[in-house]
Amino acid sequence: MSTTEPGSAPVLEAVDLVKRYGAGEAAVTAVDRISVGFSRGGFTAVMGPSGSGKSTLMHLLAGLDAPTEGRVVLDGADLTHMDDRSRTRIRRNRIGFIFQAFNLLPTFTAEQNILLPLKLSKRRPDQALFDRIVADLGIADRLSHRPGELSGGQQQRVAIARALLTEPAVIFADEPTGALDIAAGRELLTRLRSACVEMGQTIVMVTHDPVAATYADQVLMLADGAVHGRIEQPTTDGILASMKQLEEV
Repeated sequence: MSTTEPGSAPVLEAVDLVKRYGAGEAAVTAVDRISVGFSRGGFTAVMGPSGSGKSTLMHLLAGLDAPTEGRVVLDGADLTHMDDRSRTRIRRNRIGFIFQAFNLLPTFTAEQNILLPLKLSKRRPDQALFDRIVADLGIADRLSHRPGELSGGQQQRVAIARALLTEPAVIFADEPTGALDIAAGRELLTRLRSACVEMGQTIVMVTHDPVAATYADQVLMLADGAVHGRIEQPTTDGILASMKQLEEV
C-alpha cells in the first residue's frame, strides 16, 4: 500500500520492510512486509493498537534501526545499505524529530537548542529562516531562556523550531502531544499542519490520539506489524471505527 499520490515521487519510501527480533520459534515479527510511500508536503498519522508496530516502523523509516529485510529510501538515498556514520549524517541533515519528552538540553538556551543540529553538522543557519520560524512559533522573545524557564507548550515550540530549521526532507513526530494539555496539544498540531501547508514540510506522526490524527491528511492503520488500511481526510468517528475493527484483527 502506498500513501503517495499518483504520478508523484515519494520523498520517503519503504519497500517490503521487515523487522524481526529473535530467531527460530522465539522470533517476533514487529514489521511484516510493509511497503509505503510518503509524498512531499504530506502529513501522515500512523495509528494502531498497542504492539502493532507503530514505533518500530518509525524507527526504521528514520534510520534509527536497521530492517531485517527490505529497504528504506529517503530523498533518493538508500538508508538500508549505509554504514552508521552515513546514516547519522543523513539524520542530522535530512531528518527532523519531535519527541513527546521534547529532548531539549537543560543547560542550553532555547536559541542554542534550536541551533544545535546545525552546529553538530557544521552548517550555518539561514538567519532569515530562523527569524521567520521563531516569529511564527511565537518564541522570539524566549530565545535566551532555558527549558526550565519555559512552559511545556513553549518547550514543544522550541522543539518544532529545531526540527524545521534544518529544512529536513521529513519530520518524524513521536506522540508529540502526549506531554501537553489539550490547548497546547491543539496548538502544536495546528503548527505542524501549517508547516505542511506553508512550508511544504513532510510529516510522519505516530499517535494513539484519534483527535490528533484528524490534523493529518491521511492515517495509516497498523495491526500485527502490517498496514490494514488508510483513511483519507480522517475524522474522529472514522478513526474510532477503524480502530475498533483493528482490535478484532
